[in-house]
Amino acid sequence: MTKTQAGYAAGDTTSTPLRVSIQGYAGAFHEVAARHCFQNQPLEIVPAHTFEDLVGMVEAQEEADIGLMAIENTLAGSIMRNYTLLQQSGLHITGEVFLRIKQNLMVLPGVQIESLREVHSHPMAISQCREFFAQYPNIRLVETADTALSAREISENGWSHIGAIASTLAAEMYGLEIIAPGIETNKKNHTRFLVLEKGTPKLDATLEKVSISFATDHEVGSLYKALAVMAAYNVNLTKIQSAPIIGHPWEYQFYVDFVVQGKVGHEQALDAIRPLTRNLQVHGVYACGEHYEY
Repeated sequence: MTKTQAGYAAGDTTSTPLRVSIQGYAGAFHEVAARHCFQNQPLEIVPAHTFEDLVGMVEAQEEADIGLMAIENTLAGSIMRNYTLLQQSGLHITGEVFLRIKQNLMVLPGVQIESLREVHSHPMAISQCREFFAQYPNIRLVETADTALSAREISENGWSHIGAIASTLAAEMYGLEIIAPGIETNKKNHTRFLVLEKGTPKLDATLEKVSISFATDHEVGSLYKALAVMAAYNVNLTKIQSAPIIGHPWEYQFYVDFVVQGKVGHEQALDAIRPLTRNLQVHGVYACGEHYEY
């Protein structure tokens, strides 16, 4: 839990539940991450079908107080659409959490893998498990909107010929049996999630991680100059991502995460690079997130 998140009635089971909007349905990996991120406090998980819906819910503040949104995966890379959503929204980052993604094959109790004709899941989950299913050519892999939704549909419809790839939490919630745990090909499969809130970012000097975006002049060495100044201020870049600026061919917006090290604060570092950049925007100042296995 980050320092900012700790303000949400941590450990107070009598308080009003924190409404957390996630992409996906009950039992999705987003919910697993939310439970780790906001430990020891009552939560109400608010499902959103898309990331756009997630952001809209948090902006409206009618159904959700806060959002948890995946931003990158160690296998698939950055989720570029979510960078754009963050840029265009009125939300800011107040925390992060890292989750090891473990994919499981689940079925109705008593069903054997030899009886399966199909396995349903999100395209990302399927792509991470194709090597496992190569030994079962009779099973057709079917892409769906969500891992947990696939598990729920098996339970609700009593499909004995269909399995799902989803989290352990989904199996528990929908009464399914895991017949093959950890079927992902690469075991170093981690996703980073951002905690999103509405309002203006608070430049708290006690928090060490900063997420910003900016553009630079279309000139030789312009990006290097900005990064060189950041290095001089002893900040450690943990992420840099470029995205095209629509309407400006071959010009790019840069999304940068960095951790402040040493005695110089992030405000001094930001003031130093401001003259070297255009449209500098601070998306959040927060504590470095914890890593969880599940």
